Amino acid sequence: MKQKRNCELDLFIMQADGKKIVDPSKQNSLCSRIQMELVRPLRVALVSRGPDRELLVANPVELSGKGRPLVFYDITLALKMLDTDIFSAEIGRHMLGDREWEVYRVLLDEGDGSTVPKNRIEEAVWKMLMGWD
Repeated sequence: MKQKRNCELDLFIMQADGKKIVDPSKQNSLCSRIQMELVRPLRVALVSRGPDRELLVANPVELSGKGRPLVFYDITLALKMLDTDIFSAEIGRHMLGDREWEVYRVLLDEGDGSTVPKNRIEEAVWKMLMGWD
């Protein structure tokens, strides 16, 4: 571990036949995919839907078909801590390219007129999902 949030990791991957991956293009492709997954393991965005705002959280599904547990709980907890109400929510699975994603759509209830800034909501949900709060 380095500086609480950084760590080094050695990863050993074999081909189906049990041999090392020696092709440089396959190694580079694998490294860039792993790097992308580590930097942005999930997506969080708050978008306008006319007069309403909708929070979208996309979480990749593992190859085993299982999604990450407690995502909806973490989202609602972060929103509760910001005193932001939920009008409706839904969860669906979608294929994008070769990946399956769980997509959480949360329509925020802004009936009282008070609105938390977009970046504050996105950051709070991101940190809660990453376990940083």
